Amino acid sequence: LGGNETVEFPIKFTPKYAGCYHCQILLKSSCDIRVYEVECVVNAEQADAQLEFLTPAYQKVTQEIPISNVSSEDWRFEAILEGQCFHGPPVINVPVGETVQYPLTFKPVAEC
Repeated sequence: LGGNETVEFPIKFTPKYAGCYHCQILLKSSCDIRVYEVECVVNAEQADAQLEFLTPAYQKVTQEIPISNVSSEDWRFEAILEGQCFHGPPVINVPVGETVQYPLTFKPVAEC
């Protein structure tokens, strides 16, 4: 090929699970060798979830939220809680193949 010509090289990738997938593509000719590193990150389908907390004023209630890591790498999450009266750990680690409970606590300071 000349200096400005390109060739399309279609790749079909059909992952079965969420995770991080690595691939090397080696292209060889009589005068050139090229190695391309490809990394694909696959997220699980997004699901809407709703939690309802019912508790008397000034009493807390905690809901354990399971986070399952079915990928091939450990996960580290930073939690950002929005809304008054909600509390939980700012960081949670989920090792490969494990499920960790995230304790989300609601502690109302008044009737609401």
